[in-house]
Amino acid sequence: MIKKIIAVCILSVAVVSCKKETAVSDVKPAKDSIAKNETKEDQYKPIDTACSSNNKTEDYITALQWYRTKIDKEIAGNNPEQNNKVYEDYVKIRDKYTDCLNDSQTEILDKYVDYHTGPDTYNLPDNIKKMAAELNKAGLEFRVMGEGLTEIHSLPGYYESVFKNKVTPDYAAYISQMAKDNKENYAVNGGLLITWEELGDRLIEWENFINKYPKSSLIKKAKDNYHNYLLDYLLGMDSDRIYDSEERKIYDDKREAYNALIKKNPNSTTAKKTKELIAAYDSQIPVDQIEDKINLRR
Repeated sequence: MIKKIIAVCILSVAVVSCKKETAVSDVKPAKDSIAKNETKEDQYKPIDTACSSNNKTEDYITALQWYRTKIDKEIAGNNPEQNNKVYEDYVKIRDKYTDCLNDSQTEILDKYVDYHTGPDTYNLPDNIKKMAAELNKAGLEFRVMGEGLTEIHSLPGYYESVFKNKVTPDYAAYISQMAKDNKENYAVNGGLLITWEELGDRLIEWENFINKYPKSSLIKKAKDNYHNYLLDYLLGMDSDRIYDSEERKIYDDKREAYNALIKKNPNSTTAKKTKELIAAYDSQIPVDQIEDKINLRR
């Protein structure tokens, strides 16, 4: 009797064991399938940022989208200081891919202005509409620069949308100001495309940044932006002069803009330099000596 009981127990254990093995065996294919899918995703590597004629537009778009997903995950787990570095690296990567897109799409870019039908309106062929939609997915756009030139650029507020509330205050201020500056084309063929008053406003914004964040890692870039704007503001541009050599005076519209900035921001470095410029021209100092007089270099 005891032997029969033992035999029944052994048989029961064997049956249970077989059921367990069967259950495990049944689940394995699903796990393997998931593992294969994850491996396939993990195996994707973005194309090299070095331009190649073998790469297609969709290769660059896919790579840009992959980096966006990667960046979103990174910044979610980082502190603001770490995200400052992420921002700088991300800009470099996107700039390189954008350069490659501009190089590979010269034919479309050269013809883009031919589809212009009126102020800010274009009758684009379907293939270009499709490409514009694909670029937009990666935060890019076709931008008409003027004088028949079209380029692919990041959307003006792209980086601000990615890094808002994710970086330190100085980086947030820098990214925000760059977004404002990039909303409009600045100049083309030596001629300003914004007003002289708007140029003055940009100068004050960058001067304020420099004064507020003197120890920022971005201070050199901010100073470069300020200096470049200041040169244009005080020395003019090839197609946008500030001094009438025949009348020997500053053009009235420029003087008016200068006086408005001085009145609004009397204690600024920009106002001080502008006063020096006005005084130099009013005292009839030769034009070719102005730069030395007010200590500026083009």
